[in-house]
Amino acid sequence: MHIDWELKQNWNLDLAFLLKIVAATAVLLMSTQAALAQATPQQVLRPYTINPGDDIEVYVWGEERLQRVIRILPDGTFSFPLVGKVNALGQLPSQIEQLITKGLEGQYRGQVPQVTVSVRSPSGLQFTVAGKVNSPGTFSPGRYVNLLEAISFAGGPAEFAGLDNVTIIRKSGNGLITIRARIAAAFKGSMSARDLNANAIPQIESGDTVIVP
Repeated sequence: MHIDWELKQNWNLDLAFLLKIVAATAVLLMSTQAALAQATPQQVLRPYTINPGDDIEVYVWGEERLQRVIRILPDGTFSFPLVGKVNALGQLPSQIEQLITKGLEGQYRGQVPQVTVSVRSPSGLQFTVAGKVNSPGTFSPGRYVNLLEAISFAGGPAEFAGLDNVTIIRKSGNGLITIRARIAAAFKGSMSARDLNANAIPQIESGDTVIVP
């Protein structure tokens, strides 16, 4: 009986010690996960705005005559029945919904039916890459890209490409602006995380022309 009591005591001690280890491990794991979540920022996706050449679908609830797919004109506008010309350039789909709703107010005695606008095809989002790349041309990625991705779409830099003197030509109103970029270190994988987080890699806008000397 004395031996059984000692074994039982040892078992209780071992079990208590094991439970303490499990509890401490769980606390450490939770604190580590919280630290990682705080250190790793959530990626915020940029909302898509309308470009010339995009196809949008407009749906007015209960009005089949007002349901259609529309191609945005080169000047960024489109015409809609009972509303007239709508300026869609740089607008969110929700903003176009508001413009159409406002334009239809005079056609209804009561509340205007719900208007829904969705992007059927973002084909208007285009950029051109020229110069010392393997496959120069114009590309429609269907999503926003940065300068590194844009050059990758063009097959990557050619031999002796001047990646520290890349130029982005961008439309601004009725004129053009130029943006210089140094990205040789990024292609070599030697750009620091600080530089990457500091937005050292420019984002590409629709209509940009990238020139790699």
